[in-house]
Amino acid sequence: MRVVLAEDHALLRDGITLLLADHGIEVVAAVDNATNLLAAVKHHGPELAIVDVRMPPTHTDEGIRAAIDIRTDHPETAVLVFSQWVETAYARQLLTDHQGKVGYLLKDRIVTSADFVDAVRRVAGGGTALDSEVVAQLLRQPTVDAGLSRLTGRERDILALLAEGRSNQAIADQLSVAIRSVEKHVASIFTKLDLPPAAGDHRRVLAVLRFIHATGS
Repeated sequence: MRVVLAEDHALLRDGITLLLADHGIEVVAAVDNATNLLAAVKHHGPELAIVDVRMPPTHTDEGIRAAIDIRTDHPETAVLVFSQWVETAYARQLLTDHQGKVGYLLKDRIVTSADFVDAVRRVAGGGTALDSEVVAQLLRQPTVDAGLSRLTGRERDILALLAEGRSNQAIADQLSVAIRSVEKHVASIFTKLDLPPAAGDHRRVLAVLRFIHATGS
């Protein structure tokens, strides 16, 4: 896997580069601003771009705006936003424009390097990885979705965990229920959202994107 990394903090940029290299993931470009990020993605065509939200020159929203541009201009490149900040307006746009291959993690909530590497692989592989705090902030202004309105409270809880990128086993562990129970709830979610059977995890991604779209205004 080839990765382009955009992070303006030099020590963190070097640390992520070394961490990924230790797990067989090549960082083909490590840059400190959005302009160079876009140029690197265009030049290398990486499988994944890891992007901070606030970068030079204004340290406001350059990074996440560049992430949205990557999603539009280079849909083959997955995007993982890795930041201290949740920019909900941009996050909704980033997460609802495409089907999967996207993540949004908060730096101060990553517990282990293994969790980060797992998220990198999951997003590059076509899935999603969302921090629970990002999900919580997107939930604060719900809108109506007929399919989502049919879900039970337990099904909504499970869908929120799916949005974080959790597997069925991880959800079962968190909720202290049998994995078979989670599987039944997930199947019910797909039915209520009118998502027909599809190969791989495609339905999980579509369900998550419906959830994210409905939780934004």
